[in-house]
Amino acid sequence: MTLMGSLYFFLWAAVLMIPAIVIGIKEKPIRYYGFFVTLVFVILATVDSPVSMMYLALYCVFEFILVKVSLYIRGKNLKRKGMLLLLVMLSLTPLITFKISGIMGASIFGFLGISYLTFKSLQMILEIYDGLIDHVKIFDFLYFMLFFPCITSGPIDRSRRFTSDLYNIRPKDEYLELVGKGLFKIMLGMVYKFVLASVFYQGMTYLGSAIAGTDWTGSTLIYMYCYGFYLFFDFAGYSLMAVGIGYIFGIITPDNFNKPFISTDMKDFWDRWHITLSHWFRDFVFSRFMMASIRGKWFRNKLTGATLGFMINMTLMGIWHGLEWCYILYGVYHGILLSLTEIYQKKSKFYKKNKKKKWYLLISKVITFNLVMFGFLIFSGRLI
Repeated sequence: MTLMGSLYFFLWAAVLMIPAIVIGIKEKPIRYYGFFVTLVFVILATVDSPVSMMYLALYCVFEFILVKVSLYIRGKNLKRKGMLLLLVMLSLTPLITFKISGIMGASIFGFLGISYLTFKSLQMILEIYDGLIDHVKIFDFLYFMLFFPCITSGPIDRSRRFTSDLYNIRPKDEYLELVGKGLFKIMLGMVYKFVLASVFYQGMTYLGSAIAGTDWTGSTLIYMYCYGFYLFFDFAGYSLMAVGIGYIFGIITPDNFNKPFISTDMKDFWDRWHITLSHWFRDFVFSRFMMASIRGKWFRNKLTGATLGFMINMTLMGIWHGLEWCYILYGVYHGILLSLTEIYQKKSKFYKKNKKKKWYLLISKVITFNLVMFGFLIFSGRLI
């Protein structure tokens, strides 16, 4: 079964959501039933690959042990940066193994949602180190990691927020309002993913290739814009459905997109596009790099640190997508754009004078939109 991608899934989901709604209306805890449904979908999604199912089970055990070790170290006041680095590298090992082996054609340790599960486990280890998490129950951990609407492609939730929803029993009226919003998001997500994304996919594959033989530039431009919109509607549609289903089970999963194509600059774009991913990198990579550089006085000024921080942050994001050249170049490209944006906004008197004027905002949106679309062309691998 393909989660969020097959009629079989939606039939199962429709049936299994009914008891959740009944439980919620009766103002009873949904978490135990929700965890049961999550296990059902994880099993259905991996039943054709027993090896992947075994990898997933071993991964969850391994990461839970790392979380418990982190808690032990924190509780014994043994907090050391070297220990944190070791735990982070151990947590990343399955994903690194999968990425490297995939290039070599072996795909070792590949299983459902490994990339997104890694973000969740790393977040917990880092926040334990920061003292924000002081205990983790195995039930909460497994439910958070495996929550079926988000396991494949996010959104990337945070454990403390997720656990808060998990134990929050809402009044009937509040829950029914949440169900209504959830159903709307599910329906809108279906339109995005199965209607609008399909339209742009047709334009990308047929219209773009129809003139390829006579006009390389024209076909590439058509492909670029169609691919960009296809990527948005496909991924935003998936995210909307994931968030909507989460609402039904009492989990207010964070939204992942917020009108990204009207962004005024590249920083604004990454506050609107794949929000949970960009904010994860912002919080756990960029911000930590900046704090370390300021404390260590690595650079003469914050601007130099910020530009290097953007490059590191976005290059790592590109590598996370994959080790192919197109993904790495995509990350570097956005790192350069964010760095240039930061320098321009901090140094330019022209920007400071005109940044709130309507004509400037309009031009800025048009430029940003086209820079974003060119980035998607890089991401697609068709540029070269």
